[in-house]
Amino acid sequence: MAQNASRAPDSDKSQSLWRSDIRPTLSLGLPLAGAQLAQMAINTTDVLMIGRLGAQELAASVLAFNFYMLVWFFGMGVLQAVIPLAARARGQKKLRDLRRAVRMGFWISVLFCIPVWGILIFIEPILLMLGQEPELARLAGVYMVYLQWTMLPALLIMAVRGFLTVMERTQVVLWATIAGAIANAFLDYVLIFGELGFPRLELVGAGIASVISATTTFLFLLAYAVLHPRLRRYNILGRIWRSDWPVFFQIVRLGTPIALTIIAEGSLFTASSVMIGWLGTLPLAGHGIALQIASITFMVPVGLSVAAMTRVSLASGRDDHKGVGRAGWTALVVTMLFMGLFAILFWTIPEQLVGAYLDLSDPEAREVMAYGVSFLTVAALFQLADGGQIIGVNNLRGLGDTTIPLFYALFGYWVVGISLSLGLGFVAEWGGVGVWYGLAGGLASVAVLANLRFARREKLGLVPG
Repeated sequence: MAQNASRAPDSDKSQSLWRSDIRPTLSLGLPLAGAQLAQMAINTTDVLMIGRLGAQELAASVLAFNFYMLVWFFGMGVLQAVIPLAARARGQKKLRDLRRAVRMGFWISVLFCIPVWGILIFIEPILLMLGQEPELARLAGVYMVYLQWTMLPALLIMAVRGFLTVMERTQVVLWATIAGAIANAFLDYVLIFGELGFPRLELVGAGIASVISATTTFLFLLAYAVLHPRLRRYNILGRIWRSDWPVFFQIVRLGTPIALTIIAEGSLFTASSVMIGWLGTLPLAGHGIALQIASITFMVPVGLSVAAMTRVSLASGRDDHKGVGRAGWTALVVTMLFMGLFAILFWTIPEQLVGAYLDLSDPEAREVMAYGVSFLTVAALFQLADGGQIIGVNNLRGLGDTTIPLFYALFGYWVVGISLSLGLGFVAEWGGVGVWYGLAGGLASVAVLANLRFARREKLGLVPG
């Protein structure tokens, strides 16, 4: 009896600890998910506005923007390493190390842009070499002349955002991104079309709007980080001119595998679009709609995974081994619950979700809807796998483990995912649905491998003894 009585308080304490991990995970992660959605709104606004100029302008902007995003994803991936380094320093109460990590994040942003600008300025001849039409290449070059300058403030945003995430101030990131989206929409309107007395600049105006909105968002976040009474003491701009090469290369060493993992995942989805494109225009249209819907819901695990990485790093810095486990597994459970809810929506109302993107008076719309609905049904499983893999990978990143997850990603995305997509889609003749099952299989394999590795973190020496 006495033994059972002593166990009860321990059990209650354990349950209380787990419950106490849910709230900070949500309060940290959901604003970041909202910020990701606001960022998507910026990109969507650009497409909608430029699309009103004509098909050529839209096609040219898509070509330029895809090149821009490929480079930006790499830089953003490298800068993600600032979060675990700064969080671990905060957990260890080493404020100087935290400041160094953020400062070198700023340095990497600037130094990364120098060669990038030298490449992007030649987008016109690059596109001509790739066989694009001369007029499209020319218009893409005109757009890129201005869009490329967005790279620096966009990367600096990621560096200061990493600091604010570690300091658990993600609400301001959400509101700043929303404000940036509103500013971008207004600037697009007046500069692209010459409204309210502004000159009509078309693609040039779209590029200028992106630069101004990104720069304003960065300056707002920086001002908050420097002037807020509770953040001022960290003095993240202190001795900003001073190099700290060991920390610089530590960020590069940890961040480069993260960047390559992001590129590997993105290229898997690009390859899936190519494969479904082999099946025809209508399946590809349905694929694009299903992928867009899945991308929107995926922003929730993206935000929660950054929260998981931050909280795992903080616990690791405090040498709180149980806290590491609670932070990681809580994020996984919460993410699976969210993705399970989205999966139910995909299963129960797929026609309504896909139909929102279509003009049903178009004779081909019904066929596109049929494809989109079939893909969205598979996407319900795909969602669970995608949520599981990003949480598992970011839990490992929180422990500074980035190289092995890269190999998991290359194996899962390109060996399992591509093989299954080709096998099920074309050998088994399942068509586009087979390609989507292949995507789900590739993501699921990464999810299993990453979460098993996190479960074995102590045996593998990922948690300091």
